[in-house]
Amino acid sequence: MNIPSDLKFTKTDEWVRVMGSEATLGISDYAQSQLSDIVYVEITAAKGGALKPGEAVASVESVKAASEVFLPVAGTISAVNEGLSAKPETLNSDPYGEGWMVKFTLASAKDLEALMDAKAYEAYCNERQNH
Repeated sequence: MNIPSDLKFTKTDEWVRVMGSEATLGISDYAQSQLSDIVYVEITAAKGGALKPGEAVASVESVKAASEVFLPVAGTISAVNEGLSAKPETLNSDPYGEGWMVKFTLASAKDLEALMDAKAYEAYCNERQNH
């Protein structure tokens, strides 16, 4: 399981990469492996949209399940990854790179304090695998 140390994670398996006041969101390697072969991605968030924590930004469907992807912190969408709808399998092959979903401007960096670092997320994933 790949868990980059420079990212923050949520209990619903989203990752956030922060660079100043800008951030990028996607789903974790753990999430894509649980979903299995991803066959459909729809980014529901629109560029320029201001979202509250917990609002859905995308829908993902795999051969095993359908899932929503949520923005864990407040922010304004600055870019969406249009290429994912044509190549949804990118979420399986490169979840932390080309598989990003949305980029956004953080409303408050303080919101990030509620997210897990890589070590805490790894422990959380291991705990779920053992149950």
